[in-house]
Amino acid sequence: MALTKKISSHNFKAFLWHATFLAFAKNFMDVDTIIPSMIVESGGGAMHIGILTAIMMGGSSFTQLFFAPYLSNKTYKKKFLLAAINTRVFALFGLGALLFLLTTQQHNYVLWLVFFFITAFSLAGAFANISYVDILGKSVNQDKRKTFFSTTQIISGVIVLSAAFLAKRMLEWKEYPLNYAFMFFTGAVLLLIATAGFWSIKEVVPSQLKISGLKAFFKVLKTELKENKKLVYFLGYINTQGVAISFLPFIILYSKQMFQTESSDAGIYLIYKVIGVVFVSVLVLLGAKKVKYNLLLFSNVILSLALAVLALLLKDASSIKYIFIIGGVVYSLFSMSMNGLLLEVSGNENRALYTGFAGAGNILPAIFPLIGGSIITAFGFNTFFILFMVIILLAAYFIYKIDCKK
Repeated sequence: MALTKKISSHNFKAFLWHATFLAFAKNFMDVDTIIPSMIVESGGGAMHIGILTAIMMGGSSFTQLFFAPYLSNKTYKKKFLLAAINTRVFALFGLGALLFLLTTQQHNYVLWLVFFFITAFSLAGAFANISYVDILGKSVNQDKRKTFFSTTQIISGVIVLSAAFLAKRMLEWKEYPLNYAFMFFTGAVLLLIATAGFWSIKEVVPSQLKISGLKAFFKVLKTELKENKKLVYFLGYINTQGVAISFLPFIILYSKQMFQTESSDAGIYLIYKVIGVVFVSVLVLLGAKKVKYNLLLFSNVILSLALAVLALLLKDASSIKYIFIIGGVVYSLFSMSMNGLLLEVSGNENRALYTGFAGAGNILPAIFPLIGGSIITAFGFNTFFILFMVIILLAAYFIYKIDCKK
């Protein structure tokens, strides 16, 4: 069956439904503020934050390299998307239950159980993302994609901004660990509601490409790297600019150690991060047809460098909010540009494969938080901030070589 304008419009709305309720849920499971703050409250240090960030941001995406061969052989991927999303719901419920039942005598092993649920949550997200990108690429007309990305960002931003105040109140309502338990319970319920959008998607265009195992997958990757030079530079871009999304969790730890911030401050930082997301989303939405990806990409490099510079210049806790505002902008720009670039460098038949290839670009983002945690422990935060800037600067070269015309 062909993708008609009517079906495309229906799927557009279905994806927006998911994005809307996911936006509500994000406040209660935010990977930059809420979860790192919970880890710190549980007694975690620099290495724990490094492991957490590696799992949630770089490592989970890297596993797409191994999930992609399996999913590429599936003609229709909707049921796999639903299975992965429901696993994430289960993991959030489990994390909430763990914290709800936690007593002071159990703190010695609670971090390991927390990492178990977070790992399940993150890996399921990586598994879901392959199906999500493939279905989105086949189910929404190309001329509506940039509008979709910018629209979802602004809708998400407005909702997250309004709901962030509720998250802040919830953190203040109870002491640790009950405040975080209720946060994750709420996030799980909202994420469950969001899955209704995926249930209603009409996946009418089948995938024809078949890959017989991981060895064949790497063979295809080698061929694509030779034939599509933009794929090489795209992977380089993810490998460098991708470390930016792991920066804010370390700022949570930095603020705790340097300025003795508390759980309620994580809610405040969340609000400022969302302000950044909303601000840039509005700008991109207004200029969706005029703004070129190159402008977004280079702007993100400059803003990422500003994150580290501000961190180096911090004198008191009152200035941390500016880092989270810029961090929100960086996160939003990276999300929009990476998904958009992936759709541009791939085709309808190989999109799931290219999503797996993108996982290869997360080698450095996967290990950078671990390296960062070790560097902070051994040499301090300033050395970590300088290393971060060096890696981000390399992203400018790959953006120049990609030279995206759209």
